[in-house]
Amino acid sequence: QVQLVESGGGLVQPGASLTLSCAAVGRSFSGGAMGWFRQTPGKDRKFVGVVTWSGETDYDAESVKGRFTLTRDLAKSTLELQMHRLEPEDTAVYYCAASDAKWRTNSGKYREVTDWDYWGQGTQVTVSS
Repeated sequence: QVQLVESGGGLVQPGASLTLSCAAVGRSFSGGAMGWFRQTPGKDRKFVGVVTWSGETDYDAESVKGRFTLTRDLAKSTLELQMHRLEPEDTAVYYCAASDAKWRTNSGKYREVTDWDYWGQGTQVTVSS
């Protein structure tokens, strides 16, 4: 059984940093993509960032604003999302996603929830003073 297990969420103050981790259990996605989405109550799940099979990265520029960094370890089948200068608007449940697709970042074919095949259960991030 394939599982994506997220960890690292929590409550932080504005301006702080936080790192989320995702581990693929049961199989490797080294030939595909891993990424993160986030969701707030009553809203659609939104794309945050992706690391493709070739190591390319792409982010949602409007929401990330250069503050987040993705790091993928193919050997360990893990993905980290380092978040800096967090804002209250970053408060959301963050979901790890994985796919066997061999996307290229110039395709943009990973920005929708329906593009992805596997999902984690989500981890809550709350940014509040």
